[in-house]
Amino acid sequence: MGRATLVHQHSAESSRVKPRIGACIALRKNHVTDTGTVSFGCAAPKCVYKDTNCINMSWVCRMEFCLIMDRPRKFSPVWNNFDLVTPNKVKCRLCSTELSYINKSTSSMLRHYRARHGNEELADTRENTPVPNKQAVDEAVVNMIIKDCQPLSFVENEGFRELLKLILPLYALPSRKTIKDLVSQRYEEEKEKTKKDLQSAVAVTLTADMWTSMNMEAYLAVTGHYVDKESHELHSSVLAVQHFPQKHTAENIATVKRSLMEEWGIAGKVRCLVTDAAANMAACARMLQIRHTICIAHSLNLTVRRSCDQIPAITEIRNKTRHMVTYFRSSVTAKEKLTQIQQQLGTPGHKLINEVPTRWNSTYQMFERMTEQKEAVWVSLASLKPDITPLTPEECQIIEEMLRVLAPFDQATRELSEEKRVSGSKVIPMMRMLHIELQRQATTVTKTAAQQLAENLRTRLTDAICGMESLSVMTLATLLDPRFKKNGFVSQQKASEAVKRRQSECAEEMRSQEPDPREEEPSSSHGSEPSSDMEVAETQKTRNATADSIIEVQRYLAETNTPRNQDPLQYWKRNQKIYPHLHQLALKTLCSPSSSVPCERVFSKAGELVQDFGLQHLFGMRSLRLLSLAGCPLLTTTGLSGLIQLHDLEELELTNCPGATAELFKYYSQHLPHCMVIE
Repeated sequence: MGRATLVHQHSAESSRVKPRIGACIALRKNHVTDTGTVSFGCAAPKCVYKDTNCINMSWVCRMEFCLIMDRPRKFSPVWNNFDLVTPNKVKCRLCSTELSYINKSTSSMLRHYRARHGNEELADTRENTPVPNKQAVDEAVVNMIIKDCQPLSFVENEGFRELLKLILPLYALPSRKTIKDLVSQRYEEEKEKTKKDLQSAVAVTLTADMWTSMNMEAYLAVTGHYVDKESHELHSSVLAVQHFPQKHTAENIATVKRSLMEEWGIAGKVRCLVTDAAANMAACARMLQIRHTICIAHSLNLTVRRSCDQIPAITEIRNKTRHMVTYFRSSVTAKEKLTQIQQQLGTPGHKLINEVPTRWNSTYQMFERMTEQKEAVWVSLASLKPDITPLTPEECQIIEEMLRVLAPFDQATRELSEEKRVSGSKVIPMMRMLHIELQRQATTVTKTAAQQLAENLRTRLTDAICGMESLSVMTLATLLDPRFKKNGFVSQQKASEAVKRRQSECAEEMRSQEPDPREEEPSSSHGSEPSSDMEVAETQKTRNATADSIIEVQRYLAETNTPRNQDPLQYWKRNQKIYPHLHQLALKTLCSPSSSVPCERVFSKAGELVQDFGLQHLFGMRSLRLLSLAGCPLLTTTGLSGLIQLHDLEELELTNCPGATAELFKYYSQHLPHCMVIE
């Protein structure tokens, strides 16, 4: 049923007439029917509101009534764009044009809308589009704040309020306090849901990482990874991102992680802990009595970095390239000249990339971009004539051969950093493929520096493979991946040892699922010592489990490997009745990721908020003259733009800050003309 409100406006003729309040009250009573029509008015001959059911009050004829009504959705969609001004006149909401409204026909409105504002298809679409209620819009606002990591004050922004007012004029945006309560409520709901999923999982693997903000505040992030035993899909959940003011000792880290496992109810389900190679993290895993695996991304980073540092020629090329990149990224004139030359040569208008000393793939990306833009860089340097030595053709050839040698490592790092697909079982096969590719590349490169790099990588990779194939977590995961099985190993001896361990675990799984004969037999009144029959039954049970496990494992290994692009978890979902015990072991093993990158991704977004907030403390230091923000790659352009408040700033270093864009440098040149900016 619609809702009607009567608003009366006195005309010049009726201004002398004093309305009777009782009459107005009478007119408001029960005059809206279920169909949305209105039946009120007067029986006088000239009254436009004719209805015999209304009380006879001829003075109403001297008044004009405007009917404002929320119409039911079954009315014509054209009413979304028109308001009823008088019983015979309507007004367009888009252009304020007034039209005649006779015999309740919407034809004139529809013709006007088609001619001036749209077409019939748009009008029909509005009829079928449901109008969201307040609860649905509130939930959408909460989702936006959570997914985009927006601050709660976002709902107080003037632009956002104007946008909602235009789209939903009748919607009342909740206050900041209400949004905070809704976000907290959503967090508790999602936490309980995730807790149930974790507790129902067969096993959980944790990844953990520490991060320090520019304010020297430490944070600990912990993520959980598990396989849903119904859908057989891999899930990842952030269990905690919390301030860590204590000393970074193994005892303190273990205490926090133990409390987190108890809070989420997974103390007995955690199978493995994946972290970097820090000594405190490894000691923490030993204290928690959990298997520890080193992040493969960190291992590859150390392997490549140390291999490059041993070659002086590569170090010299890195320094020259970094010097050139810094020049083009810190000088507005050089940057504009490079852009101009890129347009003239028809090369892609990409920016040069500077390396981050702690990440080898940034060095790879720096060399790759310099190779792409080498002609544009040469021409720009020749035109600008700075005191910079460009790369020689010989050095460019060395870079090209280096890129060929390092390309497989870059691809492997990207693939092993995934968290939405099984990655733990890929580590050993990927290392084997890298070993084979290095042997092939060693015969194709001709430059001495590239040959030394390939040899250094091959030596270090051989040692790493030997260590990886000795870790039970990695080897068992590879065996239970139907894409690899024994074929993923470099050493067949290590593969045979892994098969024996898998048979042993499978036998243990079988014994754990069989009933204990001592519980089935009634206890003897003559003593607590087991009878000879029970000893025989226990021995027979062990022998049967061992034999059955060998048969099940051998049957699985005898099958043909599945295609490379197939999901191993879906294979086990289809074959869980054929290999029931291996299926349980697969759910426990394949949930382990190969790296701790999921934690780093958490910090990549959270760090933007934390570091930009930390800049607010710098804005009050107006007498600051020298400022270095090097090594703060998470600072955003919005946060950095506030540095113009430091009017006495003479030198600002923004090395490795993606937020330091060309537009920001122009902004600085206008508001900080005496400051030298280094990127």
